Amino acid sequence: MIAAGEPAPDFTLRDQDGEEVSLADFRGRRVLLVFYPFDFSPVCSDQLSLYHEVKPEIEEKGVTVLGVSVDSPYAHKAFQEKLGIDTTLLADFEPKGAVSRAYGSYVDAAGMSNRTLVLIGADGAVEWAYESPTPGEFPGANVIFDALAS
Repeated sequence: MIAAGEPAPDFTLRDQDGEEVSLADFRGRRVLLVFYPFDFSPVCSDQLSLYHEVKPEIEEKGVTVLGVSVDSPYAHKAFQEKLGIDTTLLADFEPKGAVSRAYGSYVDAAGMSNRTLVLIGADGAVEWAYESPTPGEFPGANVIFDALAS
């Protein structure tokens, strides 16, 4: 997993609407990357729904939330609509998991991203990173707020 103090690897991925989104687009702002395994799994649905509920509080702290998984933009759009969320979801689809690998979040044996949170500072350096012990449990909102407070 990527460590605090390291430069955040730049990337360009397609979002749920097929639009290109680059990390460089957010330079000068803080970004929380939320790596998660798959759209539509029960645990991922709970995780993204919870983060959507607290997203206004995260944004009040000057942080933009971006979800990242290996699913396609089409799956992301359907997932976003099913959950009723407006969080930008980025498709780490082809080459599969390239961004997840760059951040140390990819699980080769399962072909998916692990549940990893990476807070990137306005200067483009990693401020904080957290990885769930298993893909079956997601970090609660308190983990994010604790990181933002420190």
